[in-house]
Amino acid sequence: MAATVEISAREAEVLALVGQHLSNAEIGARLFISVRTVESHVSSLLRKLDVADRRALAQRASELATDRSHPAPVLPTPLTSFIGRSQELAELTEMIKSHRQVTAVGPGGVGKTRLALAVAAQADGDYPDGVWFVDLVPITDPGVLAGAVAGALGLGEQPGRGLDQTVFAALADRHALLVLDNCEHIRDGLAPFLERLLATCPRLTVLTTSRARLMVPFERVYSVPPMSLAGEGESDAVALFIDRASELHWPPDPVMRDHIASVCERLDGVALAIELAAARFPTLGLDGLTAGLSDQLRMLTGGPRADDRHRSVRAALDWSLALLEPTDRALLRQMSVFVTTFTIAAAAVVTRSETGVVADGLARLAEQSLLVVTASPNGTEYRALETIRQYGTERLAEADELADARSRHLRWCLATAADLAVVRADWRARFDAVADDLRAALTWAADRPQHRADAYRLARHLAELTFTRNLIGESQQRYEQAAALADDPAATASMLRHAAAAAGCRVRGDDMYRNYRAAADAAHRSGDTDGAASDLATAATNAYRFWSKFERLPPQAEVIALVAEARELAGDDAAAQAAVALAEAGVLTDAFGAAQGPPENAVPETIARAERAVALAHRTGDPLAESAALDALTGAQSWAGDTLATAVTTRRRIALLSSTPDTPASRHELIDALGGATEASLGAGDLPAARRWARQLADHPSLAEVGDRATSWLLVADALAGNVDEVLAGSVRFLEAWQRAGSPARSVLGPAVAGVGMIHSLRDDHEARREWNAVLDRLGPPPGYVYGYGAVFDGLLMLHHGRAGEALERMAPEPGEVWKWVTWIWLHWYVVLRTEAAVLAGTVDARDRLAEARTVVAGNPLAGAIVQRAEALLDDDRERLLATVDFFDSAGCPYQAARTMVLAGGEHAVRGAAAFADLGLAPMAQARRR
Repeated sequence: MAATVEISAREAEVLALVGQHLSNAEIGARLFISVRTVESHVSSLLRKLDVADRRALAQRASELATDRSHPAPVLPTPLTSFIGRSQELAELTEMIKSHRQVTAVGPGGVGKTRLALAVAAQADGDYPDGVWFVDLVPITDPGVLAGAVAGALGLGEQPGRGLDQTVFAALADRHALLVLDNCEHIRDGLAPFLERLLATCPRLTVLTTSRARLMVPFERVYSVPPMSLAGEGESDAVALFIDRASELHWPPDPVMRDHIASVCERLDGVALAIELAAARFPTLGLDGLTAGLSDQLRMLTGGPRADDRHRSVRAALDWSLALLEPTDRALLRQMSVFVTTFTIAAAAVVTRSETGVVADGLARLAEQSLLVVTASPNGTEYRALETIRQYGTERLAEADELADARSRHLRWCLATAADLAVVRADWRARFDAVADDLRAALTWAADRPQHRADAYRLARHLAELTFTRNLIGESQQRYEQAAALADDPAATASMLRHAAAAAGCRVRGDDMYRNYRAAADAAHRSGDTDGAASDLATAATNAYRFWSKFERLPPQAEVIALVAEARELAGDDAAAQAAVALAEAGVLTDAFGAAQGPPENAVPETIARAERAVALAHRTGDPLAESAALDALTGAQSWAGDTLATAVTTRRRIALLSSTPDTPASRHELIDALGGATEASLGAGDLPAARRWARQLADHPSLAEVGDRATSWLLVADALAGNVDEVLAGSVRFLEAWQRAGSPARSVLGPAVAGVGMIHSLRDDHEARREWNAVLDRLGPPPGYVYGYGAVFDGLLMLHHGRAGEALERMAPEPGEVWKWVTWIWLHWYVVLRTEAAVLAGTVDARDRLAEARTVVAGNPLAGAIVQRAEALLDDDRERLLATVDFFDSAGCPYQAARTMVLAGGEHAVRGAAAFADLGLAPMAQARRR
């Protein structure tokens, strides 16, 4: 049977070790392969040899064992398993097949030796005359190099012949592989020895490992990368950490794996650093390791080891530093001020050296694997691994050079930030490349009084840059930091206003309110009472305008007091007067909606105040102030039930803001205007426009932190239109964002959640409806659910199921009785659905309701078509009823088009049922009109 079974050389090795009753882990360690690879070979052998279990396989091992025709490899036995590196193993193995001298190059601790050993063990079958390993760490004199190789080969001195000649003679006709490990400290003496060796021994291949390439013409270099940090499944870095951590014998849960991955990433994937960190896991835990990463040199130490260089990361770096010339040591420590990649030009600025001199020095450091070199569109870039950077910083401090180097780095960061202020095509990539350096320089300078002015400038630059980069949370933080660093209270006030606007973009009303109040205090200190009045008035207005962005609304009395104080401070300044007028139009009239209905003359007074605020704002020539005043006017118009005027005003806001420069304040105002335009378009029956504005909101990068709010009105528009696929897809994004934010109880999300729930009910997906009802319950008692959007969505659903009487009961209150909840978006929807329910329920006043509804929704094409359809039903006028189908299709409302066909009955009902099926909705019940 042995003759018929084809077993590879590697399988034969595994089989022999199974016969010795070694475990898979022991076999992997012996052969320098992973446990997974061993498992694969064992499974293959079980299948090939047709045996049932491992015991039977061990029994067969003696029968099929083969006598190797060449010497066993002379390699040191590792004490730990070889993890990952499948790609590197394959690449380096292929390279030594094609080239006679290959150098595996990389920084200390990256894993060069282990990779070389694994390659040598795997390639053993390709070298019939043997594989030999020589550790050159103990060799300090190149003159004894031949003696070290001779010792590894088992050769002694021969009379009349030097050891080098003995080595050359012994290997002259051998097809063998020689591994020379750790060559960096004797590379000048090694190069001539290798040249003679390879010339004398034509069938010999030499694999060397070194922190620096040997710089000989016959050398081929393989750069050993850090352990992989990403990829399909578990990364090599995480697998190494888990294998080396003595208390991680079980598969960690996903959260722990993510934490481990983060630790490995902070360690740059350096194998030695990961192993040392894993060894500290039992005593520090992951939290302790993460905290210790800020001082890796202190944390990454181990017990006594045979190789002192691997006792700690510091020891490994001490070894590398000892190989450098003094000028290169100085350059390495000065480069430690750079947090990320840097160019030759940047290094020249920080070192105050000539570009050519710096370029030569950086090249030598890169050759010693102390800097990582990458090519970019902007030229060659360099980077120090984090452990090397921390090591260099220590050396800077020891040399008393740290403050000067940091100061020069700060000046470079200021110049770079100023240059980035000019946005060009490659702006994003350029900013990302230096952002961490700007942050680090600011952190250092902010704590030093002598650099306070520079720190203020850099904080202001970074605030503007991060805002442009759509890092809005950081932008707010940097504006607040700049405000704290500013020596001039006027500058403080300016920075705080920007911070408030950025907070508004993030839907952080409390921060917005706090920063405007702080800006008022700073303006007052600077003597700018008009500015203080504007800030106080704006803080009060925002508590009214953006109430849904607050976690905790300020007390009503406090806000009213702000308006009064602002009125006293405001002089003849037009901007201050406009801000106060806006606060009066909003805060004093609305009083946070405390009244249950508008008192006598409240609506005309509200409109009058809003129009005055608009007029005053227009005089200032400030489009942002005018937009805010127009927002107050839309609120007054919606109170008055003038839905169409409201829509016109919101479009006026959009036009006004379309050409304003992109600042935190203008972006915040535009986001609010887009929301207002969406809502007003929904109320006015313009669903295409509503979807257009809502899509801009959903895709706005500033709302990335609040994806639930960003997508909410798009969900409402699609639910009212009957765009089922869009609702289902958008609801997934909405729910993920809401859960990611901690499932906050935001009543403003109620319409979206209710709309999604209605769509699931229309699909007869009751389980999904229950899930979304649970979300609605989590939002708390939404103020508009009973008589506002809740009545509209419930009414649509009840009418779909043919329960017109129930729908009429659900919307029983007259619009004037529930005016607060049905203004703005829902008034026309509430009126027409209530009217259609009355027609289908056969109420005696159905025709009167039709006449009233026609008056209320005049100018709203979508609502008008629903009224026309209801009247056609009442008159049994099928032709007029069907005339609305084309309109509903063109108006972007496929649900109402399908509903109309079903209501028409006969063959039209069949078409309508098919349309509902195409939408993914359950069949509509045909109501019997009484």
